[in-house]
This record gives sequence, structure tokens and C-alpha cells, in this order.
Amino acid sequence: MKSGIHPNYKRCEVTCVCGNSFVTRSSVSSIKLEICSNCHPFFTGKQKMVDSTGRVERFKKKYAVKQA
Repeated sequence: MKSGIHPNYKRCEVTCVCGNSFVTRSSVSSIKLEICSNCHPFFTGKQKMVDSTGRVERFKKKYAVKQA
């Protein structure tokens, strides 16, 4: 590795708006997040499933070929 071209790799504290915080390493000293794995719906299992019931039926009804 060339000397003098790489940034300093130091301890970094990551904090989320939900209050969760953890320590990692980065070239910056602190990172502030809006959403993390502790509060993200995908990881917590609290996500809402979008129900698309009736979309296929509406499509078929709209574009159905009328039989003689």
C-alpha cells in the first residue's frame, strides 16, 4: 500500500433517531441515521403487506373481449 494516500480508519459511533447506537470503524468519527436494523420494518417483522386483491379481476373486466 502506498503511504499517505489512505484516510485514517478510526472508531465510529453510529446513532439512530430511534435511540439505537453501536460502534464500528470508519473514516468519520460519527454517523447519524434516520432508520437502522433495530427499527426498520423489514427486520422487525412489523411491515405492512400491500394487498392487491382485485387488481387482476379489474384488469380482466376492463380489457375483456366481449364474446358474440
